[in-house]
Amino acid sequence: MSDNAQTSLEATPEAVEESVSTDSFLDPAVAAPQNWDRLADWLAGQGMDFAPSPTPPQFAGGFGNLNYRIEIDGRPMVLRRPPAGPLPPGGNDMGREYRVLSQLWQAFPLAPRAHLYCEDEAVLGAPFFVMEYCPGIVVRGDMPARLAGRGKELGRMMIETLAAFQAVDPAAVDLDSLGRPDGFLARAVEGWIKRINVATDDSPPAATAEIAAWLRDNLVPDGTPALLHNDFKLDNIILDADDPIHPVAVLDWDMCTRGDPLFDFATLLSYWVQGDDPIEAIEFARMPTYTPGFMSREEAIALYADVSGRDLSDFQFHRVLCLFKLGVILLQLYARYRRGITKDERFEPLGRTADATLGFTLDVIHGRAV
Repeated sequence: MSDNAQTSLEATPEAVEESVSTDSFLDPAVAAPQNWDRLADWLAGQGMDFAPSPTPPQFAGGFGNLNYRIEIDGRPMVLRRPPAGPLPPGGNDMGREYRVLSQLWQAFPLAPRAHLYCEDEAVLGAPFFVMEYCPGIVVRGDMPARLAGRGKELGRMMIETLAAFQAVDPAAVDLDSLGRPDGFLARAVEGWIKRINVATDDSPPAATAEIAAWLRDNLVPDGTPALLHNDFKLDNIILDADDPIHPVAVLDWDMCTRGDPLFDFATLLSYWVQGDDPIEAIEFARMPTYTPGFMSREEAIALYADVSGRDLSDFQFHRVLCLFKLGVILLQLYARYRRGITKDERFEPLGRTADATLGFTLDVIHGRAV
């Protein structure tokens, strides 16, 4: 999931405006502590100066990786590491993210540049890396007052940004050996079926069996492989504070790989909530696409086909797969709460949201929704 916070649906416009700054931090009382003295020693060994006091603040929100604003040699930077506890397979991979971000910026300037990686878990208890700090604003589940009426522009920006990223030649940035694109979709189907069983202690929701059978029976050939972000959506895009239709950075690259590019677009669309969607989806909204002025999912599909030039005749399969993936991710997050790994109350309703997402996946299978 995104590493940015979701604002309350009941927030006032003023509160929403304040919440979207990238400089929103957690209360120190609830921030995940780190051994900053040990980090200072390790950085000193790399010839870098870092002062462990005052305690670096943790960026607010997110259900995944932990991010802190630190200063190294007097420059603001971001330290990024996985959360504590057992991690789901394929995610929270700091080594992968560092590899991507140390190269991708050369062809896709919206990718923050990573500068330093540490795989020694004796330093902070997990691998971590340090990347450039990109100030700006992040639009989450609510529409900021300053962007009222500009939903279609935001939607177009997302789709054009995704298409620009997908146009990057992996070989040009030394990422042509990343992942295993052959058989990507088939592995994704089996992998997410396996993950839902792990997340639910082999007691998945009732909709799972029908969705899994449909995916296996309707598997389509892989499209020509491209780089995949794997969690591309609005709250993973930092926008220019002065002109917030324009992106300045794309975040959250720990699942980047190569595979069918329609998988990335379907991931974006799985967060593209509309006003007539189930209430649980609207309450969980990661993007304000349910508000008046945003293009519909049908319009988004048509625009992506036009901008990317890709054939979307098999897109129902990708759509179902990525909705299923979202349901599984929600169950993985809820399992952290259910098992006592986190006490963050934001995780408590995610089980119900997952059930609603899987039910909606059946609606897409049966043609009752797009």
